[in-house]
Amino acid sequence: MERKVAREFRHKVELLIDNEAEKDYLYDVLRIYHQSMELSVLVGDLKLVINEPSRLPLFDTIRPLIPLKHQVEYDLHTPKRSRKLREVRLDRTHPEGLGLSVRGGLEFGCGLFISQIVKDGQAGNSGLQMGDEIVRINGYSISSCIHEEVINLIKTKKTVSLKVRQVGMIPVKSSTEEALKWQFVDQFVSDSGTKNSVAGLASMGGKEIKEKKVFLSLVGTKGMGISISSGPTQQPGIYVSNVKPGSLAAEVGLQTGDQIVEVNRVEFTNLDHKEAVRVLKSSRSLTITVLSGAGSELFMTGEERLAVEARREVDRQKLMQQKRVALQTNKIIKEQQEKERQRKIEISQKNAEEEERYQKEMEKIEATEKKHNGEWDEDWTPGEQTKTKSPSPARHKINTPPPESKSSDYGASSFQADDNDEEEEEEEEEEEEEEEEGREVSETEQEDLEESEKVQHWVERLCQTQLEQISCVENESPKVSPPCSPASGPMVRRFYRGSPAGHH
Repeated sequence: MERKVAREFRHKVELLIDNEAEKDYLYDVLRIYHQSMELSVLVGDLKLVINEPSRLPLFDTIRPLIPLKHQVEYDLHTPKRSRKLREVRLDRTHPEGLGLSVRGGLEFGCGLFISQIVKDGQAGNSGLQMGDEIVRINGYSISSCIHEEVINLIKTKKTVSLKVRQVGMIPVKSSTEEALKWQFVDQFVSDSGTKNSVAGLASMGGKEIKEKKVFLSLVGTKGMGISISSGPTQQPGIYVSNVKPGSLAAEVGLQTGDQIVEVNRVEFTNLDHKEAVRVLKSSRSLTITVLSGAGSELFMTGEERLAVEARREVDRQKLMQQKRVALQTNKIIKEQQEKERQRKIEISQKNAEEEERYQKEMEKIEATEKKHNGEWDEDWTPGEQTKTKSPSPARHKINTPPPESKSSDYGASSFQADDNDEEEEEEEEEEEEEEEEGREVSETEQEDLEESEKVQHWVERLCQTQLEQISCVENESPKVSPPCSPASGPMVRRFYRGSPAGHH
């Protein structure tokens, strides 16, 4: 579940924030918040990043990351927004007017927003709030209207129908040349110089606020033992101003500064002091909902307030220092990550170059092998035919006697021819065996065998040629005569005329 929430949060951040520095800042302030648990500091820091209406959904996305004990306070601190349209009707002829001020228009690059609400005026009593965006007036869309056209449209009818949606931000732009900025309603300062706020508790911070319910039975008692007072204009509400020690209120845990939100299902948010006292005394059995510590600052002494502010400032400075360190650390990490990314890119490029070079080498080798295989196929077939047919002309040449020799010279030539025939038959058998072995070896070995067989073949041809030349020389010489027939043995004996051993 936590992984899913974190994944959705990161996806939303990537979708709504383009600036990388702002993304890093957002992650930093969330990390610092989980260390300090200062929710008001977190919300203030978030508003520096969530600074336009399009980024407001980030508040809802961040909410699941806030601990449960802080979620009520988080909702009070963050602006209330709604995409749902609501319709409000105002009487233009009312003696006090509409009771609102608007700003914006097409020429400013934004819609029309309510920038001020008159207290107890017609607009405020109708539920309109600062930061509401006006979408339609009298049924007409005003998305393409300039400010002057909007004012004229409001004046066309006595009853003004407004369709609005709650945004919680107000555009700030004094001229068309100035860049458009946005402010939250609790930060907005009107043209009169007074700070307008309908945020109520949103301006508070630094303490833990919890909503809790207490049940009191006043039967048989003298009372609750508390005093109440109304809050100031900028922080309206009914607050516990004093708790009597040992009283029933002290026993159930009520403290000075607690805000009373509801009593017996009667909301105290907009009640005045007199009406609140009446409701508290109307029953002897009370169910009270309070926000603990919500108004504690209202009842502090001057010294206590200064001490709290000083302590808060020290804590904030520490957090800001941590934030600066975190930003610097993130910068260093980013630089290291960038260097690592560049290094990986270089390695990837080198690997690609090596792969390309390897592929080229392999293609070159394959082309060379194909070329050699083609040459081998061309050389092997005629060579084989030559080896098979080469003995025939040799035998023919040897067996044919020269015309000059008709005596014993023929016997010597015949003997040599028979000897050559036996050698050639043996050579043919050896060649056949070598050919059978050659079929079993690999291509590389066949190439080696081919070369050796070629050399052997030419050596054999050379030997045959030499034998034929020797035979021709002996046949042409008149002094050489064979001693016996071929059956007498392989040994050849020569006798010369005039020699004493010329007869057997």
